[in-house]
Amino acid sequence: SAQSFAMIRGGKIAMAILGAMEVAENGDLANWMIPGKMVKGMGGAMDLVAGVERVVVVMEHVARKKDGTTDLKILPACTLPLTGVRVVNRLITDLGVMDVTPAGLKLVELAPGVTAEEIRGKSGVPLL
Repeated sequence: SAQSFAMIRGGKIAMAILGAMEVAENGDLANWMIPGKMVKGMGGAMDLVAGVERVVVVMEHVARKKDGTTDLKILPACTLPLTGVRVVNRLITDLGVMDVTPAGLKLVELAPGVTAEEIRGKSGVPLL
């Protein structure tokens, strides 16, 4: 563990791939806690996103609750505590691939069987 964090903090890692609870259209990342829930700590995610050149987030496009409803995970601004500010470069979900650009999220690729209308309808922000 000490060696891996020395590599991360020393700028020796070019890219990190991690999960997220929320991603904002400007690349903000929230992935370490939900207020009111027990957490062990923030772990190494903050080190990862601060110490690499490129951050790729892989997650489900929407959060599915036990009661069958869903919550958006791609938002204009994160509602959960931030892990990193403007750190996400690429977002890969079960519906498609988006790149974070200065103009917003750019839709790069759709998952098989997914339409542009479907992914736009399940995103909390416009997709370029």
